[in-house]
Amino acid sequence: MDTNAQQPAAPVVRLLEPGVADDVRLLDHLTGLVNDVYAIAERGLWRDGTTRTTASDLAGLVGAGEIAVAARAGGIAGSVRLHDVADDASEFGMLVSAPDQRGTGVGRALVAFAERHSRERGLRRIQLELLLPRTWRHPNKEFLKGWYGRIGYRRIRTGNMADAYPQLAPLLATTCDLAVYEKPLPAGG
Repeated sequence: MDTNAQQPAAPVVRLLEPGVADDVRLLDHLTGLVNDVYAIAERGLWRDGTTRTTASDLAGLVGAGEIAVAARAGGIAGSVRLHDVADDASEFGMLVSAPDQRGTGVGRALVAFAERHSRERGLRRIQLELLLPRTWRHPNKEFLKGWYGRIGYRRIRTGNMADAYPQLAPLLATTCDLAVYEKPLPAGG
């Protein structure tokens, strides 16, 4: 291993301003990024042709102040959705890292931002949902279960995807459960 190889600069993470919700170029880029990453990461879980999001959906999320992006070298390296799910809890989802940025700390920076942003607003815990096939092990989902566990997330419940999101269940290619993971956010942590 070349110890002189330069590590990429840490990504800069920020919430997108709601005013950019009408930036068609930005929304198209983010939509493509999310859909491309999820098409690979969740291969086999959804029926062919199913997409994770649309530019219109993302415009609404950006307008609501729920999308953060990680930037590196002037480009978008990843993004995450962050929103409140209870008086004392937030949730992050749609976490993506651009394919050429995988393994460079983008995902970790986005999760750290979500945690810090939530803690700074006085929230005491943060959650995420992980879609898991019921009768087989999906390699990417197994990786994510381990990764989230290593950074402090613990499964608090598992439910049926069809119960949680009945409108999405018909789009599944296999029966799936929805595991909810949570991490406490101690003050000053």
